[in-house]
Amino acid sequence: MSVLQIETASVFQSLLAPARYKAAHGGRGSGKSHFFGGLLIEDSLAERGLRSVCIREVQKSLKESAKRLLEDKLAQYRLGEADGFKVFREVIETPGDGVIAFQGMQDHTAESIKSLEGFGRAWVEEAQTLSTTSLALLRPTIRAPGSELWFSWNPRRKADPVDVMLRSGELPTAATVVRANWSDNPWFPVELEQERKDCLRTNPDQYPHIWEGDYASVLSGAYYAGSLAQARADRRIGKLSLDPLMPIKAFWDIGIRDATSIWIAQFIGHEIRVVDYYEAVRQPLAIHLEWLRTKGYAAATCYLPHDGNREDAVTAVRFEDHIRQAGFAVQTIPNQGKGAALKRVEAGRRLFPSIWFDADRCAAGLDALGWYHEKYDEARNIGLGPDHDWSSHGADAFGLMCVAHEVPGKLPANTRAKALALSIV
Repeated sequence: MSVLQIETASVFQSLLAPARYKAAHGGRGSGKSHFFGGLLIEDSLAERGLRSVCIREVQKSLKESAKRLLEDKLAQYRLGEADGFKVFREVIETPGDGVIAFQGMQDHTAESIKSLEGFGRAWVEEAQTLSTTSLALLRPTIRAPGSELWFSWNPRRKADPVDVMLRSGELPTAATVVRANWSDNPWFPVELEQERKDCLRTNPDQYPHIWEGDYASVLSGAYYAGSLAQARADRRIGKLSLDPLMPIKAFWDIGIRDATSIWIAQFIGHEIRVVDYYEAVRQPLAIHLEWLRTKGYAAATCYLPHDGNREDAVTAVRFEDHIRQAGFAVQTIPNQGKGAALKRVEAGRRLFPSIWFDADRCAAGLDALGWYHEKYDEARNIGLGPDHDWSSHGADAFGLMCVAHEVPGKLPANTRAKALALSIV
């Protein structure tokens, strides 16, 4: 009988005790995957007949799975067929007719997921990509006595389902969650240390996400990545106050079956002062208008995209008329025609050097701008225009603001002085 001894970093010690949910999140080089890989081999050796599955949201081939890591662990621990481990192309057999399988959650339906009911371990890698649907399918399926669900990931967004479940609010019963970074790894490689230092020097905006496990504030390659970095360097993202003498403008992206987004801004001289941001998913129009009122923006002029003149499916009244009847001034911006989304991006990039943001109230909107990126067809090696994901609603409303912007004429001296008196830190 093999006796396995595995050195474990202190940050992972609490994950060695039995728990329904075990989770480790953090940046590159922390050893999260190596820990769970070693623990899976250990549990398979200790619990004969254990059936386990390594999961990703999307797994196009075994090259994208943890199979190679587990094979390396078996070699490191000198475990083979004599110990009950046998490596096949699709699976790894473990002692006592156990198995380790490798699957993608997107390949499963409500019926096919039942094939995992008798499994005692489910390890989700790259868990930040796991969808709400996949998580809802997986959790009740892994229900054998003493079964455990493991999650390892580099955090991306607070709204990602795994973060909502394991980092926001109340944890599930019997959950152990740790944060692990490169500094917690006593075996952190010298080669990675140089990569870390290079990233800190050449890509400081991405460093906290890549190496320290912070949420991503700017996606590499995003349309506004460079503009946001420059805005932070110029200290144009700080604290703003409304100018009581200047008009308030509310720029909308209207969501019917998804999110509605609104940016609140004032055009002061050649500058755009963005003081607030709002987003709500699948809420009636009245909720959005009530937010404007309660936040003190009842006098705002609402700028709508071209579909603002479309009739509501229920009332048969145009959205712009609904908003106008609620007491708001309304302007609907005409369709920019072919390539409208990229035209909004171009307008945003052109005006970005003259835009200021309130950091706290616009945080969610800034996250959207930092994520808004090109949809890419890898097979054809071409871009397909802006990706219509969660970030596109805030980015579209922002682009509408930039398209609608008109540089005002020369301001009276007292107005100009008032503009310069805005509280910016």
